[in-house]
Amino acid sequence: MQNKLLTAQATLPSYDRSKLVSRIVHLGFGAFHRAHQSVYADILVAEHGSDWGYCEVNLIGGEQQIADLKAQDNLYTVAEMSADAWTARVVGVATRALHVQVDGLETVLAAMCEPQVAIVSLTITEKGYGHSPATGQLNPETPFIAADLQNPHQPKSAAGVIVEALARRKAAGLAPFTVMSCDNMPENGHVTRNVICAYARAVNRELAEWIEANVTFPSTMVDRIVPAVTADTLDKIEQLTGVRDPAGVACEPFRQWVIEDNFVAGRPQWEKAGAELVADVVPFEEMKLRMLNGSHSFLAYLGYLAGYQHINECMEDDNYRRAAHTLMLAEQAPTLKVKGVDLAHYADLLIARYSNTALRHRTWQIAMDGSQKLPQRMLDSVRWHRVHNSEFDLLALGIAGWMRYVGGVDEQGQPIEVSDPLLAVIQQAVNGSEQGPARVKALLGIEAIFGCELPQDATFVDKVTSAYQALLTAGAKATVGQYIAKY
Repeated sequence: MQNKLLTAQATLPSYDRSKLVSRIVHLGFGAFHRAHQSVYADILVAEHGSDWGYCEVNLIGGEQQIADLKAQDNLYTVAEMSADAWTARVVGVATRALHVQVDGLETVLAAMCEPQVAIVSLTITEKGYGHSPATGQLNPETPFIAADLQNPHQPKSAAGVIVEALARRKAAGLAPFTVMSCDNMPENGHVTRNVICAYARAVNRELAEWIEANVTFPSTMVDRIVPAVTADTLDKIEQLTGVRDPAGVACEPFRQWVIEDNFVAGRPQWEKAGAELVADVVPFEEMKLRMLNGSHSFLAYLGYLAGYQHINECMEDDNYRRAAHTLMLAEQAPTLKVKGVDLAHYADLLIARYSNTALRHRTWQIAMDGSQKLPQRMLDSVRWHRVHNSEFDLLALGIAGWMRYVGGVDEQGQPIEVSDPLLAVIQQAVNGSEQGPARVKALLGIEAIFGCELPQDATFVDKVTSAYQALLTAGAKATVGQYIAKY
């Protein structure tokens, strides 16, 4: 029986999929990976004769995603959405699909120990690393890390599974693989190295020394807006292609990937598909995390509070549009080290991308996991401004917007479904404080988010408290208007 996706109205795999080799094991088969790294690989196979295939793995959750992929012979659809037109591509680079809960840990570890595996890559979100966002170091008290350290040969975390796979490769005399994070964290390669090596040291010092000497952890900067898949998304993909694809994903046309060229066992020629291979990713990471992700979080919290469900609705409000643009250029751009990039043009491009009416990127989705995002998206910039004695009013407003959001009640008195790995700690701070300055102080006391120095900085505390009080008094929409009027 012919696979239904091979009849889709889309760009179809024109290559011989049987010649693909599982050279990359990817942990975290979510929407972003499907729409980003896999598309680069698909272009390389289709247009440049690459044989680099993916073994796709989910460790925690996402059982249905893997089941859907298996049912379709590892094919799925990526639809690019713009207000003008949608186009679709059926991606065929997945060679296997595994889930620990379904296929078993031994099957996953065996796949990672196949001799040809050169890279293990990750999109597990910031909260999947078990690190402290304030320091970038492993937090051994993270529940899933603590559990794995008690039982390291039956790990459940990404760090635990990678270290166990490397231990088995070492014991079998196999070459190590490169570990490549594709998550939105500053210096994501350094964070991954910190976490993996610290975890390994806690398990076996000799193994840790071997990993430190033989495994590389390149940093990457990834960029493509990929809203969470909804039933409406899948309906639109079916209308476009003529085929129902439960594993399908939709995204914006824009994509970018900057990769530190540091691989111990080879890599695909990603540059042929439009990626940039560089010696130092950090300046590009900072640019994206602060200008794009920072303004996205600003719009997510303050937009949600104002009743805007999607980012493109925020862009239809002139004050929000101007505030996001001003935040990027006046408060984020000065903090950056990137060279040779026209930051004004970059900001204009971001605003145009946010205005894409086809995307329907939910403010609630972007608002998730704020405790993991605030340090690199806003707080690092605030620290730069404090050193340089410069203004950061919009950053302070964005932080206050997060505080108002995690209070759990919106401006109409309706509950907010706050999703965050530190939710219990946040709720303790909220429930143990009066509304107003005491609430700000209590939330600033969460060291895992704010560290030790900023909460002692009177200027910072005053600006955030003032912004928070304005949100309470006037509401988000009016407050954004007041703040942007100052510029």
